[in-house]
Amino acid sequence: MFHITILAVGRLKEKYLSEGVREYLKRLSAYAKVEMFEVEDESFAENLSVVGLQKVKEKEGMRLLNRLRPNSFFVALDEKGEMRSSEEMAYLLNKLALTGNSDITIAIGGSLGLSKKIMERADLIISFSRLTFPHQLFRLILMEQLYRWFKINRGEPYHH
Repeated sequence: MFHITILAVGRLKEKYLSEGVREYLKRLSAYAKVEMFEVEDESFAENLSVVGLQKVKEKEGMRLLNRLRPNSFFVALDEKGEMRSSEEMAYLLNKLALTGNSDITIAIGGSLGLSKKIMERADLIISFSRLTFPHQLFRLILMEQLYRWFKINRGEPYHH
């Protein structure tokens, strides 16, 4: 069985998003052990310098890396990553399982994105869209996609 860990910067504050995430965690339990860990986000001034913003991302990135298991296949979500379809991601899950990589960690950055160290450590960097999503909402989108990938792989209705 897959063990999927989602690492996210910041706390999920909106009740409707928390309820949606809980619903998908429940649905996913038939396919994988899925856990979500939130790390503290750094507060920063709107007029912070570029160097200051980098330091914020580095601090958040270290918190994420501290939660990463050593042998986990690590996926970073970034707007500049490669875009794949739901079917391609479902295929990747199958491929990982066949090669003995059933431990997967997925990182969602804060409002500034992910640090350079996170990007360098990632086994795969993907983008869900060229659109920008609020990082809080994106957690729910990711959960829905994970569910979709498992449904595709099992040939179960939901996908179309």
